[in-house]
Amino acid sequence: MTVAQTAGAPKYPFGPVVGLDLHPRYAQLCRNEPVSRVTMPYGGEAWLLTGYHEIKEFLADPRFSSHAATAPDTARVTPLPLRPGNLLSMDPPDHGRIRKVVAHAFRPRIVSQLADRMRDLVASELDAMEEAGPPGDLVQRLAIPLPVRMIVELFGVPYEQRAEFRRYSDVFVATSAHTREEIDAARDGLEDFLRRLIATRRSSLSDDLVSVLIEALDAGELSEVEAVRTGIGVLMAGHETSLSMISNVSFLLLAQRELYASLCADPKLVDPAIEEMLRIIPLRSVGSFPRRATEDVVIGGVTIRAGDTVIFQRAQGDRDERVFEDPETIRFDRERNPHLGFGHGMHYCLGASLARAEIRVALEGLMGRFPSLRLAGTPEDVPWKPGLIARAPESLLVTW
Repeated sequence: MTVAQTAGAPKYPFGPVVGLDLHPRYAQLCRNEPVSRVTMPYGGEAWLLTGYHEIKEFLADPRFSSHAATAPDTARVTPLPLRPGNLLSMDPPDHGRIRKVVAHAFRPRIVSQLADRMRDLVASELDAMEEAGPPGDLVQRLAIPLPVRMIVELFGVPYEQRAEFRRYSDVFVATSAHTREEIDAARDGLEDFLRRLIATRRSSLSDDLVSVLIEALDAGELSEVEAVRTGIGVLMAGHETSLSMISNVSFLLLAQRELYASLCADPKLVDPAIEEMLRIIPLRSVGSFPRRATEDVVIGGVTIRAGDTVIFQRAQGDRDERVFEDPETIRFDRERNPHLGFGHGMHYCLGASLARAEIRVALEGLMGRFPSLRLAGTPEDVPWKPGLIARAPESLLVTW
C-alpha cells in the first residue's frame, strides 16, 4: 500500500482533444500507474483512474460519493460542479429511491414501442436525404433527429418544444466552450422549462417520464427539485449522449470504411459491432464526473484519502491489455467484451437498452439503404464540436 506523491501533478487534460483519439499519456498510465495524480482545470488536484480493474472497483464502491462532489471546491474539468438533486449527483438511499421511480419510463415494453417508431423516423429521414442527393449530412439527417424524437416521446415533451431545450444542451455540457455564467444560465433555463412542463402536464398524464415524475411528486416520493433536476439529467443524457454516439459510430465506420463494408456483408455482426464500438469510442472528451472519497480507500495499492476527488477515463480502461486481447484493434468478432461503456454499479445507465436500439436502427437503416455509403471527404475534413464534455462531429458529410 502506498500514498502517491502529489508534488508536481501534471495538468489535466493532457492536451487537445482530437477526434476520437485518446492522448497517448492515458495508455502509459494504464500500463504503469493506473491510479495517478493530476491537476484539474478547476478545484486543484484529483486522482485519475485509467485501468479497467481500478475503474470497475471504484464504480462499485459506495465510499465514493457523487453528492459530495457537488461542493464548489471539488476538483473537476467543468467550470461548475453538478447541482445536487440530479441522479448523477446522488448517493444511496436517495439514488435508489429516485432511480426506482425513473426506471418505470424505461420498461422493455416502452423501449420496444419506441423501436417501431425509430424505424419509421429513420426511413423518413433517409428518404429525404436520398431525394436531396449527395452530399448528405448524417448529423442533421440521423444523429440529431432520431434521439431527439425518441427522448421527447419517452419524456413527454411536446415535439414542437424541442428547440427550447435543445438551445440549452451544448451550453449545459460545456467544459471550455462556454463561461460559468453561461452554463449557470442554461441550467436555470432548463429547470424553468421542466417546471413549466410539469405544471402544464398535470391534467394530461400518460405513460411518459413527465407523468411518472408528477405522480411520484404528488405521492411525496420525491421533491420538486429532485423531479426537475432528475428530469433534466434524463433529458440531457437521453438525447445529447445518444446523438453524439450515433455521430461517432457513423464516423468511425466510414473513416475505416472496411468496417462498414464488413457490416453490410454480414448484418448479423451489428450487435457485436455495437458493443465493440461502445468499448473503443471515447465518448467523453475528458474524464468522468467526479466523486469524492468519504473515508480512506485503497485502490490499486494506492491510498485515496477522505475528501479526495477521483475521476476516470473509461475508454482507456476499456483498452486495458490486462482484460482485452489486442485492445487497440476494432474487432467485431470479439468473443469477450465486458466493456464499461454504460458504466457499472448503481449508476449504470438507465437508458442503455434505448441507446443500443437507437444505434442498431440507425445502422440498419444506413446499411439497407446505402451499402456504398462513404465520407464525402477525408476523415481529417470532418469538423468536431470543441470544448464540450461529449465528443461529436459538428457535421458528417457523406455520399453514395
